[in-house]
Amino acid sequence: MQSLEAFAGGKLAALEAGSLRRTLRPTRRFADAIVERDGRRLVSFSCNDYLNLSQHPAVRAAAAEAALNYGAGAAASRLVTGDHPLLGDLEKRLARLKGTEAACLFGSGYMANLGVIPTFAGPGDLILVDALAHACIWAGAKLSGARVIAFAHNDMADLERILVAERAGVRHVLVATDGVFSMDGDLAPLDRLSDLCTRHDAWLLSDDAHGVGVLGEGRGSAALFPQAHIPLQMGTLSKALGSFGGYLCGSQAVVDLLKTRARTVVYATGLPPASAAAALAALDLIEAEPELTALPLARARAFTEAVGLPPAQSPIVPVIIGSATAALAASTRLGAEGFLVVAIRPPTVPDGTARLRLAFSAAHTETDIARLAGLVRQILAEVA
Repeated sequence: MQSLEAFAGGKLAALEAGSLRRTLRPTRRFADAIVERDGRRLVSFSCNDYLNLSQHPAVRAAAAEAALNYGAGAAASRLVTGDHPLLGDLEKRLARLKGTEAACLFGSGYMANLGVIPTFAGPGDLILVDALAHACIWAGAKLSGARVIAFAHNDMADLERILVAERAGVRHVLVATDGVFSMDGDLAPLDRLSDLCTRHDAWLLSDDAHGVGVLGEGRGSAALFPQAHIPLQMGTLSKALGSFGGYLCGSQAVVDLLKTRARTVVYATGLPPASAAAALAALDLIEAEPELTALPLARARAFTEAVGLPPAQSPIVPVIIGSATAALAASTRLGAEGFLVVAIRPPTVPDGTARLRLAFSAAHTETDIARLAGLVRQILAEVA
């Protein structure tokens, strides 16, 4: 035990010295992008609840009613305890939203990629991953036992080079990318990715965690590329939909295979009824109010215009600071001015690119955005 304590303590000390240690801060969320931390009310620009639906009365009421009627948990795997009707209803709604034949629910977005990728790739296969793809894609790829190669971020020439060199020597190829990149806010060129995958008989997986609900009238980043063929469309319920869980939308055969072979379906407890009900209520609102889905991107673009940054492609806007220490100082400064803006540091982002990651929501006001933009302009001028 002494060696374990020494190992943990040494690691923590090294992280502290590099301004890379992370700590949990008790924070309560309210409606209208307001949070309470250390007894102070702040306007949060660090929340992925892009439509503020986790706080919407209809979504909260649906979750509460489901918990009262069906209980707080799912008790076991769907294959063991039986399939709750709400889960089937939600899968049908998600498939309709994404324009696929079927959908499969998972306990979280992270669990979705941990289950989906090893189901369709293994030893003898090749997985090509965008260099800036989310950590759960990398985790699923490594878990599969397939050979894994990174291609340069959104670089189709690099991806094609690898496909030309490697495709003939492997059984199957899976190409995995974010639809909206969570730390940079840019979009994957899904049309060009689809063309390359079709030409080289590769399967395309797009993680649309940050696109569904806020792009393409709520249908996600794939809807911006209607000609693209994306057989594996993954996403989450925990961001714009304001609930919790993950999903994969695809063909009926793909989904049927997941439900009998994906380890994070077969061996994991099913989604709680309250989470499913909340997501169903959120989908009702997204379908009924397409104008709501456009607000987060509009807010982000108002900010980038005010600061002089390139126009936002999604509700996520990175403000690159550089060092982890400077990014933490900038975050603290904004906190003193009433804004919660978390500093993102390595290894989440590459060394030298620590940043403020701003997430814009439908709940942000023009006044808050203008005031934040003024402060960020000052910070960028000082670190330039």
